[in-house]
Amino acid sequence: MATFLYKAGRLAFRRRHFVALLWVALLTLAGVGAASAPPAGSTSFSIPGTEAQKAFDLLEQRFPGMSADGATARVVFKAPSGEKMTDHDNKAAVEQTVEELRSGSEVASVADPYAGHAVSRNGTIAYASVKYKVSGMELKDASKAALKEAAQHARDAGLTVEVGGDALAATPETGSSEVIGIGIAAVVLVITFGSLLAAGFPLLTALIGVGIGVSTITALASALDLGSTTSTLASMIGLAVGIDYALFIVSRYRAELAEGREREDAAGRAVGTAGSAVVFAGLTVVIALVGLSVVNIPMLTKMGIAAAGTVAIAVLIALTMIPALLGYAGRRIKPAGEKSKLLGGGRTPKKPGRPNMGTRWASFVVRRPVAVLLLGVLGLGAAAIPAASLELGLPDDGAQPTSTTQRRAYDLLSEGFGPGFNGPLMVVVDAKDSAHPKKAFTEVGNEIKGLKDVVTVTPAVPNKAGDTATITVVPKSKPSSKTTEDLVHAIRDKGAGIAEKTGSKVLVTGSTAMNIDVSQKLNDALLPYLALVVGLAFLLLIVVFRSVLVPLKAALGFLLSVLAALGAVVAVFQWGWLSGLMNVEQTGPVMSMMPIFMVGVVFGLAMDYEVFLVTRMREAFVHGEKPSQAVVTGFKHGARVVTAAAVIMIAVFSGFIGSSEAMVKMIGFGLAIAVFFDAFIVRMAIVPAVLALLGKRAWWLPKWLDRALPNVDVEGEGLRTESPAGGKDADPDEERELVRA
Repeated sequence: MATFLYKAGRLAFRRRHFVALLWVALLTLAGVGAASAPPAGSTSFSIPGTEAQKAFDLLEQRFPGMSADGATARVVFKAPSGEKMTDHDNKAAVEQTVEELRSGSEVASVADPYAGHAVSRNGTIAYASVKYKVSGMELKDASKAALKEAAQHARDAGLTVEVGGDALAATPETGSSEVIGIGIAAVVLVITFGSLLAAGFPLLTALIGVGIGVSTITALASALDLGSTTSTLASMIGLAVGIDYALFIVSRYRAELAEGREREDAAGRAVGTAGSAVVFAGLTVVIALVGLSVVNIPMLTKMGIAAAGTVAIAVLIALTMIPALLGYAGRRIKPAGEKSKLLGGGRTPKKPGRPNMGTRWASFVVRRPVAVLLLGVLGLGAAAIPAASLELGLPDDGAQPTSTTQRRAYDLLSEGFGPGFNGPLMVVVDAKDSAHPKKAFTEVGNEIKGLKDVVTVTPAVPNKAGDTATITVVPKSKPSSKTTEDLVHAIRDKGAGIAEKTGSKVLVTGSTAMNIDVSQKLNDALLPYLALVVGLAFLLLIVVFRSVLVPLKAALGFLLSVLAALGAVVAVFQWGWLSGLMNVEQTGPVMSMMPIFMVGVVFGLAMDYEVFLVTRMREAFVHGEKPSQAVVTGFKHGARVVTAAAVIMIAVFSGFIGSSEAMVKMIGFGLAIAVFFDAFIVRMAIVPAVLALLGKRAWWLPKWLDRALPNVDVEGEGLRTESPAGGKDADPDEERELVRA
């Protein structure tokens, strides 16, 4: 592989015009596709195989005019202090609002609070339910404006009015912190390279890669049913790895220049060595992201595949466009150790020949491996303790900031009708095979009334055929509580007995039941997913390092990182530690998909640092150095760059903590803290300590396995036989003309 990539790097260096035009053309094509594509429709959230999804599908068949996937809104009214909603003036204002809402062209139905008994017992709070013909994503701006205007008219009449539901769902915003993250990445690159030009290359290529990836996602959003979160996460991961991959190749190029190689040959060798590590690091990330499909949740699968595609683009750009840009830059890119004149180049170092920080740190770890290992493991273990209290759930309006009308509507409904009113359960009774459907409907309702934690059970509402009915159940407890989850299981257990008696099927659905089923499905899929991803990556790393113990150490270190990161997420988002600093207004259960998504992404990123750092050690060991000295050599050449890469990735992920979307905020924080733990504790401390303790045994591989494995030559051993012919530097005048072009 190293030889092939070496030739590809030299070719891109020589044919830089063609390579640059190719990527610009792809960016333009993706941009045109995104601009001309139809707007994305509703993002369906289906959970194949779950009872809640089966009930939802049954409703689509048996209640065709129900618009089960249509947007909903709850307009909640509260009377002024000392008054009631049944007072003449207040009732007139509500009825006028209801009539105004019914006039909308996309409105399917509006339930009058007084006709539907939607007034609280104390008479101070009422609500009107609005059902739309289209989903929230498809709802026109005019319909949203009419909803807001109708609510405002009721406010003008003296009522307190708030609107809940998904009709007013807003597109998530990342805020200015994302730009700050990119700015920090730029500063780190300038410090690392000592050159504005060299620092600009990783940023430029990463932005081009993310631009192509996100534009392609936007262009295909309508056809493939992709949501806004998909492109946000793809840009988050693509930007981070894109900068890092380019950083490693540019850094290796400057190291090759420092060894006296000509520029084209240096570009080829940088792509052949660091580029090989980039390919395998990218493969581990892609495996981890594509592996999310085993969970069998379409939304999660699409998110993973979209992000994996963006990572693949980042790898290809790093391997081709970086050497092309290096060709344009010519002598403006200095060898390692030299800075540009603008940043202090040409000055005599104060202490020439002094070992760099990476060398000094690695030497310290090699001398005291046991102490460093114990300190690292105990520190991560302490950070992981909160993970034992992990509670999973999916956010509803109760997780919104208190400044939003959705959250205030949620609180008003809890105040007037009880906390369980915000998460009603819909029981679907399929009596198609029953001899007495009406009797079955009544019996189901009576059985549910006898259960604990039930406030209200509405009469069964049958369809036109009379073979299926829906029953609404309002629990006492809030939607995300363990008590409500137990009630869902209790109804399903009762349904099994009813099916034997009456021949009818009882299914529980609704947003609350769907959330419970999602959490259970994700929990059940976590271990198989972990086994698949870690297993495939383990085999890949055996091929890369030609060792059994190094990949095993990498996998165990990853588990420490992800458990510690989950502990930090629980501490902040569930327990509320530092919640003000993170702008977390509402603590609660951690989102159900967070653990499995973090496992996938963090594993891929953790293997990035493992590959980049340990391949340098492997390279030194293969070239004859002792195991302990190879560890020091690996840090001498790789620690500074890995540190810069980690800081950049942390900065990029931290930028998404400012998002208004709770899921994006949580994932941004989780990935940032996970990269910190993995890069600075696992890879920088635990890894060298373990390798120092193992010595030569770290690189042991059974002879039969050594013969069976392909030789991918990540260390670039084959490049020693490559002739640098044709690698002469271009004439300076020619280079200036190329730069002007």
